[in-house]
Amino acid sequence: MEKVVVSYTESVQSFFDELISQLFNKEYFSYEENAIQYVQKLAFYIEVNIANLPPRKTPKSLSKYGDFYIFYKSNTRTTWYIFFSKKKSNYLIKHISNNPIFDATFINELKKNE
Repeated sequence: MEKVVVSYTESVQSFFDELISQLFNKEYFSYEENAIQYVQKLAFYIEVNIANLPPRKTPKSLSKYGDFYIFYKSNTRTTWYIFFSKKKSNYLIKHISNNPIFDATFINELKKNE
């Protein structure tokens, strides 16, 4: 079995940094360390599970985000959508978003694939 390699685009790396700030500044977490741990948990989930979960084909209308996606329910209210391209066992994470960020049209497009 080939070693799985997960890489992130610069924009995703920036997104992680911004997410930590937003989670702390908007008081989703009382301590910045908790916001950091939340984002680390999301990244850990991606790296551990991306090769094991069946990828879903991204709808054509959303293909600018990546060829495939998986999702992660971090709690009862939040689902993260992780978009990526892959070549053999190399995964490039191109975009990450969640249900409060995307509009209903986006969510409906993804649900058509489920």
